[in-house]
Amino acid sequence: MSSSYQEFAHIYDELMNDIPYDAYIDLLDLASTGVVGKKVLDIGCGTGLLSAMLSKKGASVTGVDLSADMLEVASNRARSLGLDIEFIQQPMQQLEVEGTYDIAVISIDSLNYVISQTDVRETFRRIYKALGKDGVLLFDVHSIFKMDEIFLEGPFVFDDQRITYMWQTAPGDEEHSIYSQLAFFVRQENGLFKRFDEVHMQRTFSVTEYVGMLNDAGFQIERIFADWEDEPPTDESERVFFQVRK
Repeated sequence: MSSSYQEFAHIYDELMNDIPYDAYIDLLDLASTGVVGKKVLDIGCGTGLLSAMLSKKGASVTGVDLSADMLEVASNRARSLGLDIEFIQQPMQQLEVEGTYDIAVISIDSLNYVISQTDVRETFRRIYKALGKDGVLLFDVHSIFKMDEIFLEGPFVFDDQRITYMWQTAPGDEEHSIYSQLAFFVRQENGLFKRFDEVHMQRTFSVTEYVGMLNDAGFQIERIFADWEDEPPTDESERVFFQVRK
């Protein structure tokens, strides 16, 4: 990601308005018979929206993210809400936490930012180690269809009068990867727009490959579904969810 991530962190929440975070809570409630009193690892927590929601529900939350700028926003959010959430700056493939957890979640395709298959394997291995017996991991990733076809239908343009962006996409160097260049224009108080740019790389793998990596880490597969529905993935599913247990 580009060095302008500090700017991106402060508009991230507005860009994520259409993400049904409540659905993640419902899915975690279902997978773990409720989150109240549970120790939860929110991996790739970003600005801490999901961390805060889990904490409000009565979970003991630790948020982990690579970006110091994202974590600054997350910490300010927790402080302003009077929530006791621990935040740790770490790449997920180097996850190292004290104690054991009941639940781990990687939401909003954050795992797709881990490009190397070796690093994805290591991420699963470290999460397995961090979970206690019967601990559950829930995560979602972009499908191959979305990565190889939908993302390449760009360029994409977004404009809500305050934030405008132009998103150019191209195939990445790795199989089923995408290279994105985004130019953001954010309206300032004086009515002028400030520009900053972002470069992102994401990669996904087949459902079969994810299953193999999860099994190698020791996980038991409980549920694989797609696009927020209790249905198995199809060739044109866009977001694939995995619920697995230690």
